[in-house]
Amino acid sequence: MLYDKDIREPLFEFLEEAYGKVRILEEKQIGRSRADAVMVTQDALYGIEIKSDADTYARLSRQVRDYNLHFDYNYIVAGTSHAFHVREHVPDWWGVITVELEEGMPDFYVLRGAAKNPALNMKRKLGVLWRSELMNIQKKNRLPAYRQKSKAFVIDKIIERAPAETLTRQISEELFERDYTKFENMEGMA
Repeated sequence: MLYDKDIREPLFEFLEEAYGKVRILEEKQIGRSRADAVMVTQDALYGIEIKSDADTYARLSRQVRDYNLHFDYNYIVAGTSHAFHVREHVPDWWGVITVELEEGMPDFYVLRGAAKNPALNMKRKLGVLWRSELMNIQKKNRLPAYRQKSKAFVIDKIIERAPAETLTRQISEELFERDYTKFENMEGMA
């Protein structure tokens, strides 16, 4: 039986081998769900939901809705107890990776590759960024600072003025550069 903790690190190594330059962000809050991982590539965000052998499908329908709003592509990674039925629980554009123990080590198999997510909401995707990261995107696109405006207002202005392809690349750039020590230092000052 494989548990989440047994799957994570080997999965991230598997994804790095498959996709090249990636950054993995773990346990990211999205809507009312928590993404197990977000894989950042040069031109896309991938939501990754892990269903270990110990998990159930109880929250999966809500998780699918939230993942679909936030990510360009989505994968579900399923342990052997879910391998035969997991495709019935996610949309056709979701990728499916199965994992089983092979000689005591997790072994991954791409059952179905992820296709472009037709339900992506650019507002929600930009909402993954911190305010300082949004400010960097505003500067890159020569937008006013809007310092006294809400994050939602800023996101709307960015979407109005910058092409989606440009934003997709810029979002990935910001997440590749994300520095959690800055956030921790700000927390200590509050």
